[in-house]
Amino acid sequence: MKKVALHSLGCKVNSYETESMEQLFIKAGYEIVPFKDDVMADVYVINTCSVTNIADRKSRQMLHKAKKMNKDAVVIACGCYVESDSAGVIADECVDIVIGNNRKFSVVEALEAYYNDSSCNVFMGEINKDQNYENLSIDTVSEHTRAYIKVQDGCNQFCSYCIIPYVRGRIRSREISDIVEEVKKLAAKGFKEIVLTGIHITSYGLDFVKKNDQGLKSDDYLEGDNNKKHIGLIDVIKAIHEIDGIERIRLSSLEPRVITDEFASELQKLPKLCPHFHLSLQSGCDKTLKAMNRKYTTKEFMDGVQRLRKYLDNPALTTDVIVGFPGETDEDFYESYEFLKKVNFYEMHVFKYSRRKGTVADKMPNQINGKDKNKRSNSLLLMTKVNSINYRKDFVKNTELSDILIEELVEIDGKEYYTGLTKNYIRVAIEKDEFKDYSIINGMNSLINTIVNFRPVELLSDNETVLGKLVK
Repeated sequence: MKKVALHSLGCKVNSYETESMEQLFIKAGYEIVPFKDDVMADVYVINTCSVTNIADRKSRQMLHKAKKMNKDAVVIACGCYVESDSAGVIADECVDIVIGNNRKFSVVEALEAYYNDSSCNVFMGEINKDQNYENLSIDTVSEHTRAYIKVQDGCNQFCSYCIIPYVRGRIRSREISDIVEEVKKLAAKGFKEIVLTGIHITSYGLDFVKKNDQGLKSDDYLEGDNNKKHIGLIDVIKAIHEIDGIERIRLSSLEPRVITDEFASELQKLPKLCPHFHLSLQSGCDKTLKAMNRKYTTKEFMDGVQRLRKYLDNPALTTDVIVGFPGETDEDFYESYEFLKKVNFYEMHVFKYSRRKGTVADKMPNQINGKDKNKRSNSLLLMTKVNSINYRKDFVKNTELSDILIEELVEIDGKEYYTGLTKNYIRVAIEKDEFKDYSIINGMNSLINTIVNFRPVELLSDNETVLGKLVK
């Protein structure tokens, strides 16, 4: 029995695909071992990332590390870095097998073909022409409480700073029946929370549309057209909502223009849907948004925010922001800062613009120096810290009863607590001693992956965790 170690870099989509490949190896009779220096494997699978130049470098380093861990092992490179620099990866002496982003489902067959003929070592398709969703699935995950489910791949947006459309290809949606079947298997194994993920999940279903029959253009699904007749993301959410055993549904990053009145009102009817929304913004300045080729204005973004707050009770809204984009002046940044302040996000993920070879933005004039990027980043990091504390304080003040999905037992300030997340993504800690009789009464061997009710009391000393009082 040959031993296989897998390692994933980058996003949750990559993590999902790595778990899928791991299960393919298990079904084929291979033994899975951890990717560690002190554990030798016969095969190393590195699922690479290419979102930035730094990600490329880390991917190369991990491939070389794998070969150093066992020079006789077969090293398989797959993922986005393979697509962005296929010639370099194929020529790399540390890499034995190269697998493209739309061929991961054949990783076992590729390995066995290589064992039969070592010259058979490149398995790549034309990622930008492939219109079929890659057939990958899982029936268990390494996390104890939540499962990330990939529902689509690819992106048609072509933001000027982003390489992803070139390495992931055009949008390809997964059939709802396949998604439901996978979620049912996970629910049967006790998973209560599902997170829908993909490269651009807002575009789910657009590739199902026969444009000649319905006359829809590529962005019609984002324009608030209540008369559209194609399957969309809301249909996936509703289908999962009907599955017994699933208690929570979370969404990954959304395009703000999808938040129409119709979409938000439909979400309001789904109690399993977590009121936690990551709306990708990138800048609060319209001039910068246009340079980024983001297909919305700050007004359209704010309209989406207001709709979510209209239909849902105090939803947790988070976002991504890039500072120091080429051509961003001090005035542009101030405009962005004021907009972000007005939206009042629960949390912001702040990134300093990083040049990415192969993108439009890499060739733009007026690149911003590191000092200005740092200054702008620090000001937004301070804003998000204050916003996050205030959101949690308001939650404590205005909430009588809530619930968490328990994830782990941790020590905080010398005391043991069970911790987990509320539906609106607030971390809560409840003292272990409060559960003395709870597991006995409910016949439980473990509290992990249990949903319990609590009353919020106060913020703990880290200002990031709410202390809860168990409500039995």
